[in-house]
Amino acid sequence: MARHLIPSDTAIRSIKPGDPRKRLSDGAGLYLLLFVKGGSHGWRLDFSIDGRRKTISLGTYPDTGLAMARKKAGEARALVAAGADPSTARKADKAAATVVRERARLEAAGEPLPGTFQAVALEWLSTVHAVKVSQGHHDRTRIRLEQDAFPWIGRRPLADIDAPELLAVLRRVEGRGAIETAHRLKDACGQVFRYGVATGACARNPAADLRDALRPVQTRHHAALTDPAAVGQLMRAAVDYAGQPVTRLALLLSPLLLLRPGELRHMQWAWIDLEAGTLTVPGEVMKRTKADKADGPPHLVPLARQAVALLTELQTLTGAGRYVFPALTSGERCMSENTVRSALRRLGYGNDEMTAHGFRAMARTMLAERLDVPAEVVEAQLAHAVPDALGRAYNRTQYVEQRVQMMQAWADYLDRLRQGADVVPLPSRAA
Repeated sequence: MARHLIPSDTAIRSIKPGDPRKRLSDGAGLYLLLFVKGGSHGWRLDFSIDGRRKTISLGTYPDTGLAMARKKAGEARALVAAGADPSTARKADKAAATVVRERARLEAAGEPLPGTFQAVALEWLSTVHAVKVSQGHHDRTRIRLEQDAFPWIGRRPLADIDAPELLAVLRRVEGRGAIETAHRLKDACGQVFRYGVATGACARNPAADLRDALRPVQTRHHAALTDPAAVGQLMRAAVDYAGQPVTRLALLLSPLLLLRPGELRHMQWAWIDLEAGTLTVPGEVMKRTKADKADGPPHLVPLARQAVALLTELQTLTGAGRYVFPALTSGERCMSENTVRSALRRLGYGNDEMTAHGFRAMARTMLAERLDVPAEVVEAQLAHAVPDALGRAYNRTQYVEQRVQMMQAWADYLDRLRQGADVVPLPSRAA
C-alpha cells in the first residue's frame, strides 16, 4: 500500500500564491503540481510499464480532491500491475463514452445507429448507387428500401441479419402480389450486404442464399402487333385519328423513329436535321447507365422520307418551341407519357393488344421475319446495349449505312401495309 505524504485537503488549501514549491508528493508516484492550468493544481501519476516511464493526469484540484486522486491512482496502479497501460485504457474509455453519446444523439434524432441495415444502406445509396445509376433509378431504389425494408430490419445490426429474417421481409412484399418488386428489393438488399462485407459491417451476404426462395417473375413483354394485316389496319387507324393533330403525328412517327416512349416525348427540334434526314438523340436521354449517359455517344436515327414529311408538317405546329411534342397546356414541358397510349386506347387497342413501346417490338419482329434484316442491324437501331464495354465502343459507328437503308425500307413496307398491298419478304441480307 502506498505511503501517503500529503496530510489532508486542508494542507492543500493552505498553499498560497508565491509558495516556492513546484509540487507536493503523496508517494508511490502520485503528486500534485502547484499552480497549473490558470492557478489550479493538477494531479499527476508517474508509473513504469514495459520499461518505459510514463505520466498520466488524474484531474485538477479542487475539482478532484485528495481522496478521489488517491482512488484514481490506486485504480491506475492496479492496471499497471495487471500489465495494462492506464493511458490506453483511458483512451478506450473515452472512445466508448463517445460512442455512447453518439448513439444517444442518433436515437434522440430518430436516425439509424452505425452498423445497422438502414445506416449501411443509406451509405451505399449515397456513395455507390447514386454514382452508378440515374437519379430516377436511385430514387426508386431508395423508396423501395424505405417502404419495404427499413420498417422491418432497418434498426437491426447488419451482421445479425440472416437469410430467414431477410426472406420474411421479402415475403411481405411477395404476399401482396408484387413479385417483381420483391425480386428488385432482394437485389438491392444484396448490394447493401455486399457493401457491408467490403466495409466490415458484416461477414457475409444472406441475400445470396435466397436465389430460388421467391416466386419467379412472370415475364410480360410489351404488347405489340406483328401480323401484317393487323399492322396495316393500325396504320390506317393512325392516319384517320381524329384527336389532337400533334398526337396524331406522334402516333404516325412512333413506328418510323423506333424510339422508346420517353425518348420520343422528350424529343427536341434542336436534335433534328431535316435536310440531312437525321435525328441525333443525346446520350443523356437514352436508357443507359449513368456513366454511359455522361460519356456515351449520341444515338443516330436515320429519317425515312415519310418521317421527314411528317416532321415538316409538325414543324408548322410546334417548331417555334423547344419540344417536338410539347404538352397541350404548356410549351415548357413535353407531352405526357400517357399521350400515345391513350391515343391507342381511343383507336380501340387495349393494353393486351398494342402499347406505345410495342412499336419497337413490332419493328424488331417484322424487320427480321418480313424484311430479312440482320438482327445486329435492328439491335443497333433500337439502341440495345451489347454485352461488353469493348463491344459498345466498337458499335458506336457500326451499321450506319445499313440502318439508313433499313429505316427507308421499313417506312415503305408500312406504307404498303397501310394500303393493303401484299408484301413479299425482301432479300436484304446483302444490303
